[in-house]
Parts: sequence; C-alpha cells; structure tokens
Amino acid sequence: MSHSTRDIDALIELMAKLPGLGPRSARRAVLHLIRKRALLLTPLADLMQTVAATARECLRCGNIGTAEICDICSSNKRANGEICVVEDVADLWAMERSGVFKGRYHVLGGTLSALDSVGPEELRIPQLVDRLESESVTEVILAVGATIDGQTTAHYIADQLQGRVRLTSLAQGVPIGGELDYLDDGTITAALNARKDLS
Repeated sequence: MSHSTRDIDALIELMAKLPGLGPRSARRAVLHLIRKRALLLTPLADLMQTVAATARECLRCGNIGTAEICDICSSNKRANGEICVVEDVADLWAMERSGVFKGRYHVLGGTLSALDSVGPEELRIPQLVDRLESESVTEVILAVGATIDGQTTAHYIADQLQGRVRLTSLAQGVPIGGELDYLDDGTITAALNARKDLS
C-alpha cells in the first residue's frame, strides 16, 4: 500500500465490508465518489458524521431514528392497537415501504437460535409483553421470517401472549426461507392483508 493512496485504500477496505459490496464493487464506488466529490463525497461524509452522532434505537420499539422515541411510536395516528413484530429494523423498513401497515412495530433484534445461543432473554420479548398493557394492544401480528428459527420464535411469542391478545401471522406470499427485506411491496401487502389467526 503506497503512502500516497493509503487513505483511499483504507476507504475501499471499509466500503468492502458493507453488505452487498466486495472489493471490486467498493473500488468502483470509491472511484465514483471521488470523481463526483462535490456532488456526492462531501455531502455523504457530512451526513455520515451527523448520523454517527445522532442515530439511536427507539426505546419503545427498537426502530432506528434520531430521537429516543421514533416517529412511528410517537404518532397518535399509528396507535390503532396493532403491533407488528419483526426480526430486525430492515424488516420494519420493508413493511413501511409497502405502506399498507398503519399500526406500530416491535423489533425483536433477531430470532431464537439454540445454535447461536440466542434465548428469549437476548431478544426484546419482555418489552413486547409490557407494551400490551401500556398501549392497549388488541392485535399482535407476527411478521417473522419463514425460517426454522423464525417460526420457533413465532411459536414462543404466541405461547407467551396466548389468551391476552389476538395473534395473527403473515399469510400467503411469504416464501419458505424468505426474509421480509428481500420481498417486493406487493408481496408484503398481500401477506399482511391475508394474515391468519394463530389462536
């Protein structure tokens, strides 16, 4: 690594660690950013510094925003008694992209996994139970992935909430092994609209 390109090489190495980018894609991206310095690189650097300083997890649902309570949780329009439970923030953002869900969310922060030693105490399940009373929840929609760990998590949550609230899950359109973040908006809409009771 030559001294003259050390910072650029370091930037490429960092970019290559991002999901979906390898070394080749990172080199192309960095070269493009440098060529469009005023239009892209400088504003991107400024925004990244701002986000690094202000981004935080919503204390109520686990969404990522810049306030202690995110815009969705603080909106009275979203207080319709429905909470959609998702594995991570990417899934929440995918549901929001579809524009079909008008309630609030709860981000678990993963799924139960014996292999990875992730038990109920590592997920945000106790906080979900606490929200039933404080937010007058009438329905919990389990929108976890159709993986083995996702379904194990859904069954565990269903057991915890059984008899306390209406429990539903996403229906048709979610393929086995599918993750919400990779589904198109129409598929998410169909799955939410055709959700089925678990109880």
